[in-house]
Amino acid sequence: MAFNPTPEQQTAIEGKGTILVSAAAGSGKTAVLVERVINHLTNSQNPIDADRLLIVTFTNAAAAEMRARIEKRLNQEINKDPGNPRLMRQQLLMSKAVISTIDSFCIELVRD
Repeated sequence: MAFNPTPEQQTAIEGKGTILVSAAAGSGKTAVLVERVINHLTNSQNPIDADRLLIVTFTNAAAAEMRARIEKRLNQEINKDPGNPRLMRQQLLMSKAVISTIDSFCIELVRD
């Protein structure tokens, strides 16, 4: 089933700069963030590489789900345009993307 964002969700997907998405459980936060990431990765005029994004959540399960959904959507984009080198590059860079809990990110920051 395709994700049909509300006008508010579409604003979050297309918004410029840093955003914070905060809403009740089951409201579509993950879907919004996945579409926002895909928009950044596939933007033809100002693309952002997957390894340049920082996505933090509160739980390991949420971080794992976010990564899985982004990878699934990226694969869908690759299936639409299989010869696109930019999309294939993003697929490789996903292994370096920082998608973690706030705690994990802070621990890594301190270690570095």
